[in-house]
Amino acid sequence: KLIFLIKNNCPSCCLSDRAVVLGSLAMGTENNIKSLVDCHIIPALLQGLLCSDLIFIEACLRCLRTIFISPVTPVQLLYTDPTVIPHLMSLLSRSQHTQEYITQIFAHCCKTPEHQTVLFNHGAIQNIAPLLISPSYKVRMQALKCFSVLAYENAQVSMTLVNVLVDGEQLSQVFVRMMQRDKPIEMQLTAAKCLTYMCRAGDIRTDDNCIVLKTLPCLVRMCSKERLLEERVEGAETLAYLMETDIELQRIASVTDHLVSMLADYFKYPSSVSAITDIKRLDHDLKHAHELRQAAFKLYASLGSNDEDIRKKVMHSILLYYIVSALF
Repeated sequence: KLIFLIKNNCPSCCLSDRAVVLGSLAMGTENNIKSLVDCHIIPALLQGLLCSDLIFIEACLRCLRTIFISPVTPVQLLYTDPTVIPHLMSLLSRSQHTQEYITQIFAHCCKTPEHQTVLFNHGAIQNIAPLLISPSYKVRMQALKCFSVLAYENAQVSMTLVNVLVDGEQLSQVFVRMMQRDKPIEMQLTAAKCLTYMCRAGDIRTDDNCIVLKTLPCLVRMCSKERLLEERVEGAETLAYLMETDIELQRIASVTDHLVSMLADYFKYPSSVSAITDIKRLDHDLKHAHELRQAAFKLYASLGSNDEDIRKKVMHSILLYYIVSALF
């Protein structure tokens, strides 16, 4: 009934209240979201975006955001109607809330090269780039995530990003500033991913200072034991991808902040310290120990793929870990 009322013309205050109620329902279990999707809530909410009332638009977008970031929602539903993406682009200028919700939807629903192409062709880069200097951290962060998923293994997007200016500054330099140590870890890591993808696409040289002096050291920092488990996995996998085909980056990484020996810690989960001090952390480590090991082996493989000396160092580190483990 609520969906029917949203789809039909009613006073905007009533519509907003109903959209908020639907959004609250979507905040529940995955079964709740699946039920809403099965009841065709997405087309109803997308139709609601044609309303002129900003409060109602924001309520619909908030509900759509919650639904689309759920793993039970098919992201392809965003692309079924070809008029939806251009209309969402046009709503980016309405408010900080519309900017946050729409960029978060894009970031979660860009899963394939076809999705990248659709967003690119409808002006995603030009429309989202200015949001990187928004006064709202949430908007900046979601815009950054959009560029990360848009640029992943996409030469066309990466080539365009190199020439983009944001308030007179090259986009790559905006990403570099976002990797500074005083920025939130999430922002540092996502900005490093953007530059990594641009580098692998061949649009930033591997010997460029923004790669050698900024991106690579940032990703190495993400591998330290002070970082959260997910950050360490993502940092190691991104670093492995960055230097996979470049021997000089492999050499630099191998002597940066004891990276090779640092990776040995990836095999030490769950640790006895975790078991004593934090049961929740122990459970977390048990669930993700495989991801850590897999990320470490990817990075070891990338490090030692070309240089024999690095390969020996890697093998020595792995062997030493297993010898020490066998003694206890």
